[in-house]
Amino acid sequence: MFLISHDTVANVSALDIRWVPRRFLGRTALWPRGGSAGLWARLIFEIELLRYLAALSPFVLATLIWRDYALAIAQAPIPMLILIYLVEARLLRASPARRATLVSADQADRGLDLLRARARAILTRIAANRGLGAPGMPAGRLHLVIEQSEMLRVPVLTLVSVQAESPGAGGTGAEGPALLRLTADERALITDTLFAPPLSERALQHIGLARKIELHDLTFEPAQVSGHARLSAMMAARQGPAPSMRQ
Repeated sequence: MFLISHDTVANVSALDIRWVPRRFLGRTALWPRGGSAGLWARLIFEIELLRYLAALSPFVLATLIWRDYALAIAQAPIPMLILIYLVEARLLRASPARRATLVSADQADRGLDLLRARARAILTRIAANRGLGAPGMPAGRLHLVIEQSEMLRVPVLTLVSVQAESPGAGGTGAEGPALLRLTADERALITDTLFAPPLSERALQHIGLARKIELHDLTFEPAQVSGHARLSAMMAARQGPAPSMRQ
């Protein structure tokens, strides 16, 4: 999981948003600030041009081996396009028939219900800790946005962000919608809670592919935060960081 925030992304200029929910996958290149080698490799693999070049590498090798036929090989676009299609649509992605068999209807319903419950718990905690929705504070909806790559036969790539509709709620000083500048405790909360068993990133990917869900946009109205939740947030702030919750 790549949690998108100002402290986790190196090119922060890419985090400016003008609408909610803002999609990043396939539209904007995001480079992690630090991050593991696996995350870097997976983000680089998501670049289509590099995958196309890798798929066409047999043609490059053929021109080096059979130099007399190099020109003919280089001028064979149809086989090249067929190879790219086979790699992208058949090797890396699942066919429509295969997608329908990834999860049962009951498994998909249970997974989505659990995702909604966890998203609401996460956004409730974030809104309560920040005082959002209280008198005199920003009250626009919060969005927990989850994007996942469709490529099934490689490690799952999941982008997670929290986006705010109300000016000022993002904590960036920007007018209009903004990506929340998540604190270390908020990032830990999302990391520990969102994909805790039995819901994994791969399981959610299967559900998204089976149900044709391209983007999970889970919303929460900060005005719905209860007084008890706000009081708990105040007490937790006085006592120091609280352990993250699981569901």
